[in-house]
Amino acid sequence: MKTTIKSTLILLFLSLMVFTSCRTEETEFINTPPEDTIESNSTIASLIQRTVTNDGSNDNILDLANCFNIKLPINVTANSIPVNINTSEDYYAVESIFDEFIDDTDALDITFPVTIVNSDFSEDIINNMSELNTKASNCNGENTSDDDIECIDFIYPFSASKFNITNEIISTETFTNDQDLYSFIEDISTDDITSINFPISVLLSNGTSLEINSLSELETTIENEQNVCDEDDDFDYNDDDCDDCTQELLANYLTGCQNWYVDKARRNNFNYDDIYDGYDFNFATDGTVTAYWNSTSATGTWSTSGIANNITVNINIPGLSYCNNTWNLQEINTNNLTKIDLRIDDEDRLRYRNTCN
Repeated sequence: MKTTIKSTLILLFLSLMVFTSCRTEETEFINTPPEDTIESNSTIASLIQRTVTNDGSNDNILDLANCFNIKLPINVTANSIPVNINTSEDYYAVESIFDEFIDDTDALDITFPVTIVNSDFSEDIINNMSELNTKASNCNGENTSDDDIECIDFIYPFSASKFNITNEIISTETFTNDQDLYSFIEDISTDDITSINFPISVLLSNGTSLEINSLSELETTIENEQNVCDEDDDFDYNDDDCDDCTQELLANYLTGCQNWYVDKARRNNFNYDDIYDGYDFNFATDGTVTAYWNSTSATGTWSTSGIANNITVNINIPGLSYCNNTWNLQEINTNNLTKIDLRIDDEDRLRYRNTCN
């Protein structure tokens, strides 16, 4: 009986959308079939809201918390170096400071008070580190399954229409960001008949966009895409530095710039940063690498394999034992100087630097 009544109300809503389209200039009505309406607490409502939930993991280098962000701008001190964080891009400034040495203890001091943005976009003021740590302890831990879906994003703007069967108000709302859409879904009641004005577009984790033309298509797409990427909900801030690295990109840097020098060398937990002072390294496209120092030279080989965060670099230069190894490519950093960071765990490290960018 309830199903019959609701179906009748939906048909009434659709009829009203047609006959009352001239009520106000601001209200837009779309003739949507009943199967494309969003019900409160439905599967599609949950999937949409989980997709637009605030992701708290992108600033884990600051707060070690996956369920909230610290609202920017803020001021911090990283290893005694002041850093003004105005946008999310500035997290890399903190990371660069922490990456400078791998045998030290990294310390971050935050200037309080700060405001945090929770997963539902509500905000709290935090007055000290103790309060921040307490708040973070209530989040899911590293790589623990949580509700937010990070492998698919909505492309804005788009709109939705709503008819309330109690007060008979018909309205259209346009969304420009995740918070707008989250609040809209949150506010849907059992008295609302709600529909998205299709087509809309979504962004997939592989960087491609996809046009969606119905609610059922949207539900299927979110369900299919929700687990296809690494949401990076861990506290290892530099484990994804080479998400976009390729062998070709690395080769372009190494062979496109001349006279690389070594500014970091570490083997078996001992630092040899000065061991190659005055040495220039030139990488050639034929797989050879030549080091020049004090009117002397040595020529060896270099090669690469793998993809993204699993690229390895093999270097073999006779007589230069601290260079020779099968390294893991940690990062290609082009902030100010260009740096190619090669590592094996936290024991061995070789970093080439160049003024060429």
